Amino acid sequence: MIYDVGAILLSSFLAIAMRYEFDLEMIPDYFITTIARFLPFNILITIAIFYLFRLYNSLWAFAGENELQNLIVACFLSAAVNGVGLYVVRVEVKAVPDSYYFMYAFLLITFIFVSRFSYRFFRSRKHKMQNKKNATQVMIIGAGDAGNSIIKEIVTSNFSTMTVACIIDDNPEKWGHFIQGIKVAGGRDKILECADLYNIDEIFVAIPSASRQVIRDILEICKETECKLRVLPGIYQLVNGEVNVSKLRDVEVEDLLGRDPIKVDLDSILNYVSGKVVLVTGGGGSIGSELCRQIASHKPKQLVIVDIYENNAYDIQQELLHQYPELDLAVLIASVRNTNRMNSIFEKYHPDIVYHAAAHKHVPLMETSPNEAVKNNVFGTWKTAQAAAFYGVKKFVMISTDKAVNPTNIMGASKRICEMIIQTFNKHYDTEFVAVRFGNVLGSNGSVIPLFKRQIAQGGPVTVTHPDIIRYFMTIPEAVSLVLQAGAYAKGGEIFVLDMGEPVKILDLAKNLIRLSGYKLDEDIKIEFTGLRPGEKLYEELLMDEEGLQDTANKMIHIGKPIELDEMKFFAQLKNLKETAQNECADIRPLVQEIVPTYVYEKGAR
Repeated sequence: MIYDVGAILLSSFLAIAMRYEFDLEMIPDYFITTIARFLPFNILITIAIFYLFRLYNSLWAFAGENELQNLIVACFLSAAVNGVGLYVVRVEVKAVPDSYYFMYAFLLITFIFVSRFSYRFFRSRKHKMQNKKNATQVMIIGAGDAGNSIIKEIVTSNFSTMTVACIIDDNPEKWGHFIQGIKVAGGRDKILECADLYNIDEIFVAIPSASRQVIRDILEICKETECKLRVLPGIYQLVNGEVNVSKLRDVEVEDLLGRDPIKVDLDSILNYVSGKVVLVTGGGGSIGSELCRQIASHKPKQLVIVDIYENNAYDIQQELLHQYPELDLAVLIASVRNTNRMNSIFEKYHPDIVYHAAAHKHVPLMETSPNEAVKNNVFGTWKTAQAAAFYGVKKFVMISTDKAVNPTNIMGASKRICEMIIQTFNKHYDTEFVAVRFGNVLGSNGSVIPLFKRQIAQGGPVTVTHPDIIRYFMTIPEAVSLVLQAGAYAKGGEIFVLDMGEPVKILDLAKNLIRLSGYKLDEDIKIEFTGLRPGEKLYEELLMDEEGLQDTANKMIHIGKPIELDEMKFFAQLKNLKETAQNECADIRPLVQEIVPTYVYEKGAR
């Protein structure tokens, strides 16, 4: 306030002095008298105006457009009041020269601006000087609102150890221009050149509105720089005003998958979920928990989660209770292998829709415990499906895998038997039984990507079983979308399959993840080949030759035609398989092969 009093005094007398080009003898005395007469009132009124416009309680270290706007309006209002006051207390007909009012307003704004924004300026300069000594050199890709917000945070933050060296944008109209003092160096063709010129350590991709194809093309160029890459997730961050450095995430390998993500209209698909009792087995797992999230957001009558692992069940329970406090949620600890427990659950809750995601699915572990794969996957599915049929469930959707096609491991073979059970049950009950066949799910429990990340964090090596091994990949949201659409499309007996584009080499995934993490391949992190694991094959298939494909309303989703089988023989084989598994047979795989003739395994391997 003391400074502002001085600023008002200076502005009042400098304005009249400037009018007469600082020739004080030329200034008429009555002008000086008029200004001096109103000055005490001007000071009090101006201080009051500044107080009302919050010029005394803003954090000027973080001042922005709103504070600048308040400052300018307050000063103009002060000038207007000053003009009226001078006219009231004037000595002669003319209070002051007309130019006085404009000069007063200009000077007052200048003095007040300097006092408020100089702290931010010097603080920013100090921060930049400190960072230059030992800062992370950053390149921002995207000269839009998101890029501007991130630059602003980096420049003004006391805690940032980054320096933005340059900006890249494909819009030629922005080239050569500056954003907060940072030059837009050019388009994506300048990425490699600028990374070398400015010694860039990290690259931030801040184009939330860009398509996955555009992001992928940019990341392919960025990989060659050996810089650490981070990306702003999506346009919703911009809409919600959440654009800041904390929202930048490390680039994931799925950003470089050779296809766009599957898109579905979840609102129309999940209309059949609204008002229904929905039960999800394995609801605490990676796929099951995402199913629960999507279902909970579409107002089911009740959501029943069944899982044998209490920690997972607890986690998804607490998350859903927090996100959807009005949700009627039941979380139950139970094993799908327990007939009485499953029957009691179905009898009590009478679900309309069942998503069966509970299963043992780790291929190498199931190879060493094949009886457990049979007990849990085959007969857990049998008992759950039987309870669903007996208690009048309308739709039953089972999660399967591409490893069920021409299986070379017990996990895949057990899942193929599950598909056969589902298709057989569909013929004899009113419940619509369907299966959904997945590829590898990025980010799920047991996925190769988390393993690679842990190995990179430990300094390597990254282990790949074989240089030529390939897999189809999908993300968890894609997997869940497919399950939900299967429920909408289901007529009974189908096996739904996602068109996942071209398969991806695991070796390429490992190389990309090493580079995207900011390390040099073979220098910082090495790749080692460990050999194919038991039951593992070089490539996976999505359909057996005899199944064929039918299209659905979604061009990315297809239906495998049911394969006819001898039901009497099948049920007899299942009875024998159940007894053999319960008796802990030394090698149950020959019996599994009798049921699934396409199952091929290495004889004598355990």
